[in-house]
Amino acid sequence: MSRDTDSPPGRTVSRLDSLLRHDLPASLVVFLVALPLSLGIAVASGAPIAAGLIAAVVGGIVVGLLGGSPLQVSGPAAGLTVVVAETINQFGWKTACFITVLAGLLQILFGLSRIARAALAIAPVVVHAMLAGIGITIALQQLHVLLGGSSHSSAWQNLIQLPGELSSIHGDDFLVGVVVMAIMFGWKYVPGKLKVLPGPLVAVVVGTGLSLVLPGAPERIVLSGSLFDAIGLPGLPSGNWGAVVLAALTIALIASVESLLSAVAVDKMHTGPRTNFDRELIGQGAANMISGGLGGLPVTGVIVRSATNVQAGARSRASALLHGVWILVFSVALVGVVQQIPKSALAGLLIVVGIQLVKLAHIKMARRTGDLLVYLVTVLGVVFLNLLEGVIIGLALAFGLLLWRVVRVSVTAGEVAGTDRWLVSIDGTCTFLALPKLSSELAKVPARADVLIELSVDFLDHAAYEAIHDWANQHENTGGTVEYVELGTARMAHALTGPPVRGRARTLLDDVLRPWREDEGNQITQGVAAFHRRNAHVVRPHLDELRDVQNPHSLFLTCADSRIVPNVITNTGPGDLFTIRNVGNFVVPGGRDTSIEAALAFAIDELRVDNVVVCGHSACGAMKALVAGGPTGPGLGNWLVHGRASLDRFHPDDPVAAAAAAAGYGVHDQLSIVNVAVQVDTLRSHPVVRRAMLEHGLRVSGLFFDIGTARVLEVTSAGIREIDAPELSALAHTH
Repeated sequence: MSRDTDSPPGRTVSRLDSLLRHDLPASLVVFLVALPLSLGIAVASGAPIAAGLIAAVVGGIVVGLLGGSPLQVSGPAAGLTVVVAETINQFGWKTACFITVLAGLLQILFGLSRIARAALAIAPVVVHAMLAGIGITIALQQLHVLLGGSSHSSAWQNLIQLPGELSSIHGDDFLVGVVVMAIMFGWKYVPGKLKVLPGPLVAVVVGTGLSLVLPGAPERIVLSGSLFDAIGLPGLPSGNWGAVVLAALTIALIASVESLLSAVAVDKMHTGPRTNFDRELIGQGAANMISGGLGGLPVTGVIVRSATNVQAGARSRASALLHGVWILVFSVALVGVVQQIPKSALAGLLIVVGIQLVKLAHIKMARRTGDLLVYLVTVLGVVFLNLLEGVIIGLALAFGLLLWRVVRVSVTAGEVAGTDRWLVSIDGTCTFLALPKLSSELAKVPARADVLIELSVDFLDHAAYEAIHDWANQHENTGGTVEYVELGTARMAHALTGPPVRGRARTLLDDVLRPWREDEGNQITQGVAAFHRRNAHVVRPHLDELRDVQNPHSLFLTCADSRIVPNVITNTGPGDLFTIRNVGNFVVPGGRDTSIEAALAFAIDELRVDNVVVCGHSACGAMKALVAGGPTGPGLGNWLVHGRASLDRFHPDDPVAAAAAAAGYGVHDQLSIVNVAVQVDTLRSHPVVRRAMLEHGLRVSGLFFDIGTARVLEVTSAGIREIDAPELSALAHTH
């Protein structure tokens, strides 16, 4: 029994409703866009006009049924125009159809072998340039048709013959083509409900109507009978099978890449099911075998039709299938209408399509990413050689550029200004290819100099390690000193332990909070060693300025909890915070804690800080102990007595407690937030703090660090509030 038969009645009704409300209207819109484009692509390819319609019908119905992309629409595409024209010119139309069948078979094999995603590994800049080259080639071809002539065999001939064509313009053809182009370019500016109509259809209809009233006789499309009359079997090649297979492979690869890239783009345009890339290739291959077998053009997924399909509200593959049905009905029943279309109207349409394949955004992106040379070379190769050679040259250049970027390394050696110390900086991928530059720069270092070797490398092979290590040994033997700072992910110590590998990128926790987390033995000692290797030289200049004086902007009182790292959560560095830490971040009133008294007096009277901050945190053990009523006695029990004031204030009517509860915090965290407010009040009543607030505007504030979310909240007398990045207080002061 079929799945549809087993479907619940409600689901069947829902599918039918979706088909009638969404997919049916969308299919009509896509049909109106696809019809003129299919005719134009057949003309540009030098194929029979009916071949474009056959491909459109097969692409819609077959890929709609078998493909893996729910909303992609397939048919003849501008991206294959150049290679198809070359194939027809070389082998003839019947053999070109056989090559299309062979290309479809290759696509099915691609899909069955599950290598579809590998096609997406082609550099996007090469694909963009390929499309731009195709667009330029189409525009050059159709410009001659627009002027009333015929296109030539190559882009170069089309270019050099253009001046002669301009001297003998056919006015009626030219006028029709220019009107079509004007409508195409200006349709996006049309206001109101007219914009719902597809621009290409409106342009061709207006151009056709104009051609019927002009006094001249523009050349028109010729169709011999209905679409069924145009169906014909492909012909086997008479020889040169190597060239036939190469042409089939070229069409299969280009059609596959274009279809897959189009499917990726369509997936980004909707929230429905994603594409099954292997199934999509099988569907495309089946469509090409059938299209070629019936005498049609090659089929690919087409982004213009697919985007139209999504924008028209399609919900399932039924829309693509139905658009193929409408093209079939039109091609059979309305052949006379098609034959009224002037070739210059389709030429104007194709010139605009070709121009739109050259996207300024792609050129800007290539320039920003340093790939402009690859883009230009690929475009020129596609236009003036052929599509396959242009793409191969582009891929080779892209790969060469990638290889150069991956293996290049920057090596500099120079004396640190104002010192006798030399700095050798090595940045990038350090391999045997860097040895000439490495030895040249190391030779600049004078004997007996103190040298710092800064390694910011992600890959270090044995040859590079040996060169650096041998030079360092020789330099130390002649009276110099060598110190290593390893900032990159590759380590000198690992160079001899096995084959070289690209180092694992370190995280913030690895590099800043706990650089010893993966080391064994004495963690503090190992951490200090890691600090010397990675970070000491970075902070050394700043610490040298602080050697004899400190000028912190804030006194920061927080809990002794190991999870609280003041400089990390306040984005500050050495010399910014004067820090006090104790269990529970308590301020003991009445001068009973001489440590806090001394810190307050020194920070406010001697260092003249601008801020005093109390910072509590979530999951605080002191707060949990207070809520639980223990411990008591010496040690921790005696210290937690200082939290009684916070516990006494902690009740539902308190605005701070109420705000914390409303924000969803649990009892212990609510108490922690109230505790911050209590300590802030205690500080503001302290004689030293109160005097500084009056004399030089000392600010006293409270913070709460939520460990789980890494969010820092401000605690005020009225409750809590978020601190947004652009509004950070003086704690985010940069230095």
